Amino acid sequence: MANIKSQIKRNRQSEKARLRNKAVRSEMKTRTKRALSAAEEGSADIAEQARLAIQRIDTAASKGVIHKNQAARRKSRLMARINAATK
Repeated sequence: MANIKSQIKRNRQSEKARLRNKAVRSEMKTRTKRALSAAEEGSADIAEQARLAIQRIDTAASKGVIHKNQAARRKSRLMARINAATK
């Protein structure tokens, strides 16, 4: 445990940020999995699920949870997998 007051505060802030980032990452992964499963099952709402997944990826990038290049890569791979599954 830190003895320095500023470090104690920084630890508190880091923990809050970690939990926020964890929630954003988890939601992003969940939406991506839903989109992929919808594509594999051939559901009618593939486009909607893909839109929601891409929206969450963009949100994570804008909040700084993931890098913008990682967001672009995730979106690209997601769409490639959806397109492959729907053919």
